[in-house]
Amino acid sequence: MKARELGELSPEELVRKEEELRDQLFKLKFQHATGQLENAMKLKLIKKDIARIKTILRENKEGKK
Repeated sequence: MKARELGELSPEELVRKEEELRDQLFKLKFQHATGQLENAMKLKLIKKDIARIKTILRENKEGKK
């Protein structure tokens, strides 16, 4: 997901999206450990999306102070 798309979401939506991605990351890590994951690149992409969300949330929080 692009940073621009994430920036348009409300803070509540960002938190919800982060929770969804963390759940998806957990499932993918489990598949990877059992050898069922076909594309390990998905792990990297989800981690980057989580980092983007955290960055946007932090920027929004700092901007309101």
